[in-house]
Amino acid sequence: MNVRKFRFSHFSAAIILGTGVISALWAMLAMPPGTPPASGGGIAAAEELEVLPVIVRPSVPDRYDYIEVIGGCGPYYDEGECVRTYAGAGKEYGKVDRLRTGVVLRVEPVLVGLREWYRIVFDEPVRYPERLTRTEYVPSENVRRFNADGIRELGPQMAASTTKNIIVDRSEQKLYAYDGNELYMKSAISTGLQITPTPRGNFTVYKKTPTRYMQGPLPGVSDQYYDLPGVPWNLYFTKEGGVIHGAYWHDKFGRTWSHGCVNVPLPEAQKLYEWADVGTHVLVRD
Repeated sequence: MNVRKFRFSHFSAAIILGTGVISALWAMLAMPPGTPPASGGGIAAAEELEVLPVIVRPSVPDRYDYIEVIGGCGPYYDEGECVRTYAGAGKEYGKVDRLRTGVVLRVEPVLVGLREWYRIVFDEPVRYPERLTRTEYVPSENVRRFNADGIRELGPQMAASTTKNIIVDRSEQKLYAYDGNELYMKSAISTGLQITPTPRGNFTVYKKTPTRYMQGPLPGVSDQYYDLPGVPWNLYFTKEGGVIHGAYWHDKFGRTWSHGCVNVPLPEAQKLYEWADVGTHVLVRD
């Protein structure tokens, strides 16, 4: 049997070597953010962790990506398994936090191989940023992805609505929403406790946002510690922090329970948020 011998010119050898170097560099650049180094070396280390390219999916122009937890645990970390966050886009990374049903977060979608993950984004200043020790990622299971406007504020040239009104009744612990004289919805609510009452008076919804990271203590208001990422469906009506929003951490609606905000059950909070415009009139009464 004749064996054919192949000879490589110096030019061909250079081409092969260059291709190998470029392939190695490309593999390094394609590693997901925060990929932990594989232990050991050689083929054994490569078999421990499959490195897949990360592709960021674009958002809808002029709108933002959000997720809502729809299959997490209950308000007291009960009634099901919480959705976990991770330190990287993969379950091989360390677990960071637990998310309850109703949490809404702004995210940036990340595709790792064929699986979608979400990097959590906070688009407003955080009162205690030292509590955010690392970037967190959420898997796509048990969450609903949607697009929405971000923060919307009442501008100086914008007129307040003259037809939509929200009435917060502190004595009844009820909220009523009217369009003109027609009742749009009503709901049981939780206003502020006696030491942190919801302010009475006439106000205007001057800002709305699908999500807000709320933290305590609040200087001059409350010394209670709390840390609530992803508070959903926020309608701001006072500059001091009075907000009508959904509450995923309790189910005590119909009695006072908050630090001054107006807590609304999750389905009703979303319904109210989607209906109310910036400029909607708010009356808080006894």
